[in-house]
Amino acid sequence: MPLTTTPSFRPTAYLPTGHLQTVIPSLFRKIPVRYVRTRLETNDHDFLDVDLCRHGANEPSGTLPLGNSPSDSAPLVIISHGLEGDSTRQYMAGMVRELTHAGFDCMAWHYRSCSGEMNRLPRFYHIGETGDLQTVIDHALGLGYRQISLVGFSAGGNITLKYLGERGAAVDGAIRRAVAISVPLDLLTTADRLEKWDSMVYNIRFQRTLKEKIRQKAPLLPDAIRNVDMGKIRSLRQFDDLITAPLHGFGNADTYYRVNSSLAFLTKITVPTLVINARNDPFLSAECFPEALAKELTSVWMEFPEQGGHCGFTTNEGLQAPTYAEKRTASFLTQ
Repeated sequence: MPLTTTPSFRPTAYLPTGHLQTVIPSLFRKIPVRYVRTRLETNDHDFLDVDLCRHGANEPSGTLPLGNSPSDSAPLVIISHGLEGDSTRQYMAGMVRELTHAGFDCMAWHYRSCSGEMNRLPRFYHIGETGDLQTVIDHALGLGYRQISLVGFSAGGNITLKYLGERGAAVDGAIRRAVAISVPLDLLTTADRLEKWDSMVYNIRFQRTLKEKIRQKAPLLPDAIRNVDMGKIRSLRQFDDLITAPLHGFGNADTYYRVNSSLAFLTKITVPTLVINARNDPFLSAECFPEALAKELTSVWMEFPEQGGHCGFTTNEGLQAPTYAEKRTASFLTQ
């Protein structure tokens, strides 16, 4: 039966705090990845942009073609990014580099509005949107992939876990394993955590890009959303309460957080799944480290290392080297 473990690794010596372990990699870690992009049309007439990187494509002497078909019988990993992220973020590119080196093809998909081009509909994405992940999985199955794993970071980790819990034993047999990293398992208390003084810088950063998207899409939005005074929004929770929740049918932020928190779905997951949350993550509340529950789960392993920050996990091998989370993910997916 899976039990909570607390592995240790040596973080980069000059990054002693969770904030530094979060911020420095996001600014200075640069991982080149060779992607081929495909646009998927959704059933509601919107689109999702998906970036595929085939195993071997990032090797110095890589000669594999860059097409969007499966590489022989290679297994596939579908990777979901964090809030306002994309396939080029260091944590995404680093994971793709590590997994393609391990023999996996990787499909990094973008949430609506996150691929560099605004989506069409008067809506965006949200942290519990599992239907779009299903669209990407269906696309992968259509390409011929029959061994698929899921990896998600932060918001993408929540989406991944919720997806697996919603489907339970009915999940497609091609889905073999999953890993979720830096996951806000409890969205309500995570929103509270992001309002504390030491984490407001992240809160403000998310608000800035989200507000700009609302301004760009304003002509398409309902009056109740378009007429919100963006200048009065001071937190991500307020944005979710006034914009995200009503725009996607949840009424208010508390309902949105309660309905979509992956913590409530963990007991229903049947696919072998690993959750990695660092205890010094400046995004996560105490509720994101459910040790008692972890000891009762039958398919979900949880690891809570003391160090790592949020989507950081750099080691003493250096900023550009594979991170602890990347190595641990590759190891878990190849078991």
